[in-house]
Amino acid sequence: MDVKREWLETDYYKALGVSPSASDKEITKAYRKLARKLHPDANPDDSKAEEQFKEVSAAYDVLGDGERRAQYDQVRHMGPMNFQAGPGGFTMEGDLADIFSAFMGGGRFDRGGPPFAGQTRPVRGHDLNAQLSLDFAEAVRGTTTDLTLSGDTARAGRPISVRIPAGVANGQRIKLAGKGEPGINGGPPGDLYVKVKVNPHPVFGRQGKNLTVTVPVTFTQAALGAEISVPTFEGDPVKLRLPPGSQPGQVLRVRGKGVEAAKGTGDLLVTVALEVPTELSDEQRQALQAFDETMEAEP
Repeated sequence: MDVKREWLETDYYKALGVSPSASDKEITKAYRKLARKLHPDANPDDSKAEEQFKEVSAAYDVLGDGERRAQYDQVRHMGPMNFQAGPGGFTMEGDLADIFSAFMGGGRFDRGGPPFAGQTRPVRGHDLNAQLSLDFAEAVRGTTTDLTLSGDTARAGRPISVRIPAGVANGQRIKLAGKGEPGINGGPPGDLYVKVKVNPHPVFGRQGKNLTVTVPVTFTQAALGAEISVPTFEGDPVKLRLPPGSQPGQVLRVRGKGVEAAKGTGDLLVTVALEVPTELSDEQRQALQAFDETMEAEP
């Protein structure tokens, strides 16, 4: 059957179970629900389901495109009784093409333009979006996990393997090519975009490829300088030389102890935090008072 005759004889709105006044969002939602239910992967060896899948795909191929939907509505508004089919059915040549061109102002209906593809035109599947929560360590080291989609999509309920590269950041989107909605009529599938949410770590933080950590030091260590122990994410603590006169909030760097990513390894940024004791012995209090008096005595 020629596509233009099918436009006159087939109610695509009925095929999708929506009204002619349905919004684009309602049409897409109805199609995805039916596509998930009728997709051949979910109904192996079911010729009836396969035929219905083709019907809803053909309907969405027209109604899912704003321009084609408008043209379809105008053709349907004219009604099949206004046209006479010649031998072999309706074609783009002859009087019917002239009527289409005059009624719709030319465009894709003009002679010499691209012919209708109808439901035989390959259509790329829609892209999908999902969110995945990761532990801090999984984001730093990288991991492979399964993601199960939900909602009105033909991929719903089926686990999809997701490879998370080392060093992925909170809020970053990972593209999985070909993991979106299946294509129609041999068209390629869409892509799946996974947005990563990284859960915080109780000790370490992130600044790009660098890891961050806060280390408490005593007043004496900060004033006189000292060798302090700094925890690392992937191994044993390292020794770091704290220079005399270090100030609270000062940042020291331990090179090569950050995130190992494809574009290189970051550093560990160590923030100095002054630890103030909550209780003092009499001897300690007297020593501090004596120190304070020497500071006041300085010119």
